[in-house]
Amino acid sequence: MPPLYSIGKVTVGPALLLGWRPKVEGKENVPAAGGVILAANHLSVADEYFLGAVLPRHVAFWAKAEYFVGTGFRGLVTRSLVTGLGAIRVERGGGRAALSAFDGAIPVLAAGGQVAVFPEGTRSPDGRLYRGRTGVARLALAAGVPVVPVGFAGTDEIQPIGTLWPKLKRGKAVVRFGKPMDFTGRSDDRAEMRRITDEVMAEIQRLTGQEYVPRYAPPRTAAGGAGPATSGEGLAG
Repeated sequence: MPPLYSIGKVTVGPALLLGWRPKVEGKENVPAAGGVILAANHLSVADEYFLGAVLPRHVAFWAKAEYFVGTGFRGLVTRSLVTGLGAIRVERGGGRAALSAFDGAIPVLAAGGQVAVFPEGTRSPDGRLYRGRTGVARLALAAGVPVVPVGFAGTDEIQPIGTLWPKLKRGKAVVRFGKPMDFTGRSDDRAEMRRITDEVMAEIQRLTGQEYVPRYAPPRTAAGGAGPATSGEGLAG
């Protein structure tokens, strides 16, 4: 577990649990050991906070590359956070640059770690669940590990897009874990990866009850506002 993450587990984590009192369901579905992908809907920057707080093991998030190269004081703080928390850098330009995320994620999974991904690729602009990108399927097939679907609710009210600090709303956040999904033996052709991704998104929708939108979420610049903290991204596909 990275040093900064370890510090957070005994400081920020307990404070989140005590102050916000998130409701956690199905945590027994998350394997206690071994590599696992945590695939979640994405409503708020707070999703990462609560996921890390409720699980005992280190969670490595995919974080967009911009967080690793920011300038000024805010950029320095963000760079230090994502590096110290053991985040995995994701280039969103496509091609080999985007695939570099696997170079960081697969060793973590092979070593028995947990990697969190948000298949929608960005935070939902309106609370609905958008079409998933196939990065989650590519990673699951390449690493040969199960996918645990995760459903968040209420986190968008705690920290809406564009806000710097979370609002203290006790009992509002809900984190639900579904049963592990094993895709061993499935092919890695484009059509099959789309089917796998859709299966994962269907499980996430079952956990959240969100309205599903069969198209990719609009870029966050179009949706308005950018948060200051890490935001795991699904790879394009």
